[in-house]
Amino acid sequence: MIIQENIPDYLIIAEKVIQSSDWKQALDSVLDVVRSVFIFDNLALFITEKVASGENEIVYARAVGRGQTAGADTAWGTEIATQVMKRNEIIVQEPTSKQTDDDRLINAYLLGLPLGTSSGVQGAAVFVRFGGPAYTAEHILHARFIAAQFAGVFERKKLIEDIRALEEARRLLALQDDFIATISHELRTPLGFIKGYSTTLLRQDTEWDEATRREFLTIIEEEADHLTTLIENVLESARLQSNTLPMKFQAARLDTLIFDSATRAQARFKDMHVDLEFAVRPVVQIDTVRISQVLGNLFSNAAKYAPGTPISITVTEKSGIYRICFADSGPGIQPEHLPNLFKRFYRVPGQGGAGSGLGLFICEKIIEAHGGKISVESEAGMGTVFLIDLPFSQSTHFAGD
Repeated sequence: MIIQENIPDYLIIAEKVIQSSDWKQALDSVLDVVRSVFIFDNLALFITEKVASGENEIVYARAVGRGQTAGADTAWGTEIATQVMKRNEIIVQEPTSKQTDDDRLINAYLLGLPLGTSSGVQGAAVFVRFGGPAYTAEHILHARFIAAQFAGVFERKKLIEDIRALEEARRLLALQDDFIATISHELRTPLGFIKGYSTTLLRQDTEWDEATRREFLTIIEEEADHLTTLIENVLESARLQSNTLPMKFQAARLDTLIFDSATRAQARFKDMHVDLEFAVRPVVQIDTVRISQVLGNLFSNAAKYAPGTPISITVTEKSGIYRICFADSGPGIQPEHLPNLFKRFYRVPGQGGAGSGLGLFICEKIIEAHGGKISVESEAGMGTVFLIDLPFSQSTHFAGD
């Protein structure tokens, strides 16, 4: 059985402060209750952190009584707040000369209280009454309780911020550890091949025929190239992530760039067939080397994970962008892997072929540096489609072939 009782206002204030998850919501939720305990017109809360101007920062101000139309003017409390935080004591300030009732906004009665926490004075609360009444000892006692609740709000706010900072630091540390573990594993694989085959060739107790020697040296060369590519990709991905990789933008025919990339890919992958369809032939401002790198990565992925299947590339114009659609007819990708496909070092489990998991991450960063977007659509057994959207940005059209 629940018994309904009249809950004291002090208890309501304390409960609202504790139960609110957001500090501003907590302050908003208690103001009406606070005014039933302690009458005031304006409230300003300051914190001790300094802002660029060198002044104490006001973090909350409300006008709830007389003078609401004038707003919560922080000038009414800045000076007294500074003294309260400096001296760590309650300060009462009354108007030196009383004006008529019509000028009551000039008759500001100020009460400043320190917001003390376990870490010391964190700020000040300044209450304003226009035209009185003057603050009595009982009023100040009520205000001290309210200020203590406000201090608790800010202490909890600081605690939450510290927890979030620690969680972010832990997340970054975990990412760093994952990066080190991943790159160490990726480096060991080619190094292991190079070391193993070179050691085998240097054995003095065994004679190798020319064909075997050539096979071993070919493997060493391929793994050395793999190692070089991996290191370059790691460095490049780091520069892209920190926005320190320079881009050299120039006007270029997008259709010509795609045609040249497709020609190089077909010369490299003998069984690759590429169909090109250009609804528009735009001139765009791009870094031709980087966009060619993106296309080269997509061709390499198609040759690796969808070998022998035809590739279709189209260029269309849509809603202020040029869209490159790069589609293969391979086995596709399971939907649970699609959200992670552009993450650094991510590789779809179970897919064969050597790779660092950096290619698509680099593609995404390059396209983003062009103000565009790259995305992927795929269904298992239905192929994979990469969509590259590039903004118009000073682009022009070439009509016809």
